[in-house]
Amino acid sequence: MSSENLPQSPQQQPRRPRVAVVFGGRSSEHGISVVTAGAVLAALDRDRYDVLPIGITSDGRWALTADAPERMAITDRRTPSVDDLAETIEGGVVLPVDPADREVVYSEPGSVPKALGEVDVVFPVLHGPYGEDGTLQGLLELSGVPYVGSGVLASAVGQDKEYMKRVFASFGLKVGPYVVIRPREWEREPDGARRKIADLVGEHGWPIFVKPARAGSSIGITKVEEPGGLEEALAEARRHDPKILVEAALRGREIECGVLEFEDGPRASVPAEIPPPAAHAYYDFEAKYIDSTPGVVPAPLTDEQSAEVRRLAVEAFEAVSCEGLVRADFFLGDDGEFVINEINTLPGFTPISMYPKMWEASGVSYSELVDRLLQAALRRSTGLR
Repeated sequence: MSSENLPQSPQQQPRRPRVAVVFGGRSSEHGISVVTAGAVLAALDRDRYDVLPIGITSDGRWALTADAPERMAITDRRTPSVDDLAETIEGGVVLPVDPADREVVYSEPGSVPKALGEVDVVFPVLHGPYGEDGTLQGLLELSGVPYVGSGVLASAVGQDKEYMKRVFASFGLKVGPYVVIRPREWEREPDGARRKIADLVGEHGWPIFVKPARAGSSIGITKVEEPGGLEEALAEARRHDPKILVEAALRGREIECGVLEFEDGPRASVPAEIPPPAAHAYYDFEAKYIDSTPGVVPAPLTDEQSAEVRRLAVEAFEAVSCEGLVRADFFLGDDGEFVINEINTLPGFTPISMYPKMWEASGVSYSELVDRLLQAALRRSTGLR
């Protein structure tokens, strides 16, 4: 019998990349992370990717959850929680610790651990400490699993507003006036810490913004208009982080710009403007996520201003050695200069968030944005960056 008459075995289809979407976490931004995960899960192309949703409860337990994005939205002004999805949790999830083995394991008391298969890439959509700050990124580096977004150092710098500003300044980016109150300083010499704040006010006036140094989504931030509100603002910030950042108010227009990693390097989106919310003292958590104060996309800027803020956004991305994505936030002062306020290495990624809206206006849809981020992560290997 000739070879062409032999029965042909069916051609094996290539395995689709397996994506673990990790969300929730121990930070005060747990709920927004769940909302973001719901949007990402809904956008993932199931013909291109296998999906493994992993939720981290508010006490830090890793759990296998149902693939149910419709249950992960803000309802009645309340954000969802991994803990609220208790009936969908099937057991504890353990990532590999051997870079040669990417198999995820499900473990349950009294049962033999069950292999869930290999993971090719992780899409972490955790915000704040224990997720956005380099801790999860370090775990994934040890596991040898590629992941979306910045590495350990860039994530840590991007989470700590003090060191972020120090890096920006060292690269020649203009930052606003601020002082930092560290935990030991507050515990040992609180009067000296208050004098630092008084000096900042004496030079730049009221109002000031008192912030947790390592938090996001405007959680724990207070706009202080006069001396009587300072102590309460400091207590609120310390409730979220023992390290406090106190900033002088920047007068000007609030401008944001998205940065996305393409094959040929990072590019900036069209910028957006955040107008002052009518019902809020500033663009706080409620204005962002509950009342959904709309931004203006694209921002009404001149061509020169738009080009400049896009250039500065990419410069900030490169200064911190970021990867994947960043949202860069600026103020455009009355003098026409841009002052960078901060970057977010894992920015809000819900359908109403400004980062995807800016890229949609730039010609990149939400689903394409998710795909580009995953492809960029798959192109990279873990290791020193």
